[in-house]
Amino acid sequence: MRTSMLAMSATALLALSTQAFAAGELNIYNWGNYTNPELIKKFEKAHDVKVTVTDYDSNTTALTKIEAGGHGFDIVVPTGNYVPIYVEKGLLLESRPDQMANFKNVSENWKDVPWDPKRHYTVPWQWGTTGVAVDTSVYGGDINTSAIFLDPPAELVGKVNVVPEMNDIINMTLFYVGGEPCTTDKTVLKKVRDVLVAAKPKWLSMDYGTTDKLSSGEYPATVNWNGSTFRARLNNPKVAYGYPKEGYPLWMDAVAILKDAKNPENAKLFQNFIMEPENAALISAFARYANGIDGSEAFMPEEMRTAPEIVTPEALKSAGQFLPTCSGESRDLYTAIWTELQK
Repeated sequence: MRTSMLAMSATALLALSTQAFAAGELNIYNWGNYTNPELIKKFEKAHDVKVTVTDYDSNTTALTKIEAGGHGFDIVVPTGNYVPIYVEKGLLLESRPDQMANFKNVSENWKDVPWDPKRHYTVPWQWGTTGVAVDTSVYGGDINTSAIFLDPPAELVGKVNVVPEMNDIINMTLFYVGGEPCTTDKTVLKKVRDVLVAAKPKWLSMDYGTTDKLSSGEYPATVNWNGSTFRARLNNPKVAYGYPKEGYPLWMDAVAILKDAKNPENAKLFQNFIMEPENAALISAFARYANGIDGSEAFMPEEMRTAPEIVTPEALKSAGQFLPTCSGESRDLYTAIWTELQK
């Protein structure tokens, strides 16, 4: 009897040990070249959790993969205007970041946002702008315009990269032709389609990996995000960032837990962890975007306080706007244009 009890106890301990090992994992699905390895190491050490990070190159790619199921991810980092789509499709866990210990560190203007009222699902990761980046040794003209990729000057024909992020590209083109985000006006959208189709033969590529190729000069011009451009300029001082005067997107990427996460408690630990100012600063110091966490500035590199990619020129601030979550009809029309552009 005693032997039997000991055997049962050993079996129970083995089961608990196995469960603990399984619980010591976290699988993050995030934009490529966007996650500081030092942040991951720090989290692993603090919580004895093994973290795996898998990259994606666009919101569309991420959403399609998550919707398909069987992905094995615990966390995804969508842009704000995609969060309501995830919620509507029942893909996110209501993890209640607003009740977590470190939520007090979230800046007031990011505590209650249109895409996640009262922050029931997401915590800030980073926020920034989408504009254009140019190697000024190749082109010395005005860079504060989407004409850089929609009607490239002679010096840049055949040398422009366009990031494969549908919402950014279509909305920048909408601004360029005088339209508004999420329109369903087919006359306006035909203009968008015509401008993009006419521009594409003047492009070099549609590629996500801009930071290194801007740094090396392989991409003399590209649609790009401000932090990526900042990183490239640190390697190549000839790189400059432009804020299109016709209009450009503002965005915030947010950390959400998937409803079918295998490790939801570890994912909640991670959400709380990145709302700690010193940890938020690690995120920003790597990818070079602002983060929305009060107190993180004290831990960030000095050059981030004055960088032209972070500090928007006063005259161009009003041209930036956060993109709303579009209706299903609008998303379908965008997708039709985007699909044609890929041909």
